[in-house]
Parts: sequence; C-alpha cells; structure tokens
Amino acid sequence: MFPFHRKVPRHSFLDPLLALDAPAERFALVNVRTGEPLAERIEPALDSRTRRKGLLGRSHLPAGSGMILAPCSSVHTFFMQFAIDVVFAKADGRVLKISRELGAWRLAGALGALAVVELPAGAAARTEVGDQLRVEASPQR
Repeated sequence: MFPFHRKVPRHSFLDPLLALDAPAERFALVNVRTGEPLAERIEPALDSRTRRKGLLGRSHLPAGSGMILAPCSSVHTFFMQFAIDVVFAKADGRVLKISRELGAWRLAGALGALAVVELPAGAAARTEVGDQLRVEASPQR
C-alpha cells in the first residue's frame, strides 16, 4: 500500500477529531507546556483529497486557525501565496520539528511524524521541539 493511502491510526493525539460528532472547528490545538492554543479552530485534512489540496488557492490563513494534515510527515509550499509555520508531531502529540515562516516554493518534513500542523506565520513562536500537543474542545465555542 502506498503511503498516501494510509489512514490515521487510533490512539493518537488526533482521536477527538477522528470521533467527530461536532464540526471540527469546535476543536482547538493546545500546547500542553504553555497551556496556550496554537489554533482555536482546526481544519482537519485527514484523507488523501484534503491533504493534497491543503492550503492551496487561499490568500491567507486566518489568525487563530490551523490545518492538521494526517497521516503526513512532509509538506511543500509550491504555489502558496503566504508564509506559514509548520509543526511536525508524533502520534502521541510530541513536537518533532518546527519550520517557522516557511515561504513559497519550499519543502519541509520530519521522519517519524504522524501529523503536520500548518499555522499562520508566527503562531508557533512559543512552541518548542519536545512540547506536547493536545486536541480539545475549543474555548471559542
């Protein structure tokens, strides 16, 4: 089976998104160490079609929002119109790598990552490698 046909495994930090009874934007992504949300609204890209499209065709990513691509361990910013922060996380939510202010026409990846979190540039400023991420009910809802 090719990697782009993989499914997100159960028992990961993404479990709340996988058991959706509510719209995904009702969930936030929180940095456990700081207690601060990385994104107050999450847009999941958990299938091949939505992962391929990603943020392409958009002029910006609104403040407080983010996209989680899974399963995914690398991204490109070809044809993107804006810079983003990219956080790579293991299945348990531990941050493996952060690519800050990744501009257009770039590639980034991290071996062992289950998920990639795409955020507005600067949104991951207080996030560090080794931090733990958690998906939880959004404080905005």
